[in-house]
Amino acid sequence: MNSKKGRQTAELGEAVYIKAHAAVVGAKEGEGPLSEDFDMIVSDDKMGQKSWDLAEGAFQKTALEIALKKANLQASDMDYVLSGDLQNQCTATHYGLRDSDIPFLGLYGACSTMIESLSLGAVLISSGLAQNTLCLTSSHFCSAEKQYRNPIEYGGQRTPTAQWTVTGSGAAVLSKSGEGARITHITTGKILDKGVTDITNMGAAMAPAAVDTLSAHFRETGRNPDYYDLILTGDLGIVGSELLKDLMKREGFNIDNNHNDCGKMIYDIEGQDVHAGASGCGCCATVLCGHILREMEKGTYKRILVAATGALMNPLTVLQGESIPAISHAVAIEI
Repeated sequence: MNSKKGRQTAELGEAVYIKAHAAVVGAKEGEGPLSEDFDMIVSDDKMGQKSWDLAEGAFQKTALEIALKKANLQASDMDYVLSGDLQNQCTATHYGLRDSDIPFLGLYGACSTMIESLSLGAVLISSGLAQNTLCLTSSHFCSAEKQYRNPIEYGGQRTPTAQWTVTGSGAAVLSKSGEGARITHITTGKILDKGVTDITNMGAAMAPAAVDTLSAHFRETGRNPDYYDLILTGDLGIVGSELLKDLMKREGFNIDNNHNDCGKMIYDIEGQDVHAGASGCGCCATVLCGHILREMEKGTYKRILVAATGALMNPLTVLQGESIPAISHAVAIEI
């Protein structure tokens, strides 16, 4: 039986297994240190499409198809697909999945979307409303730059705190039956706004939300950070990761020994000139569904806590001088 452990955390009483997972990335991501763990590295970031926007949808469609094949399941076996992206009205998801013929729940949590998807997909199974759910998301450097900053052709100089949006998609098939890694707890974030207005410093905007969610998870479960082999954040990058560790100490939790961030892992930060690291919905999705879950299967990790963060602004609110609200959702995955 499912049970609430506090205001934000729920323990899933019924087992929810990660039956299969897949990660599809672009050329730049394929040149990084995690290249061997991705299911597909695409040399053409346009995926044969006429626009970057449609290309991102093709990344999602490909990740979905690979994950289903690895799970030995068909689209007709899925009770729900839960996904979203960074594009206006989540159009990458809508165009990428329009032929899937699976009951669809569209999500928007910005860069936290992968963990929001896993949280809700797990709840549907644990509550008895589904046998199998498909959880995924994506981002694309070119579509994100065009929407949030400047056209690529503009060639504007990037600030030292700026992060590089990952081109890629990650997908996970959750199931009531299986073995190995399973989702045991979810911690749902709250919207926080600490007044950050710099759109080129997402790490600073999102770190407080990660602190709030991780602290709530530890308080409400009674677990210490040392319970986990890895505490993984989604896309804080170098700046946000350091802020997170410092702020967590102020809350009474030291995560220095077992924390890492997907935004620091997917690229060779200096060699690939990505400034403060990576971000985007595809950042957590590809690192988790590519590298981390493979490491769990190898036995490197037995218990991990994954908290992805999202900046909940749009281009207009930033131009209007508004600050940047943020959110973070977390899932505990254990073997």
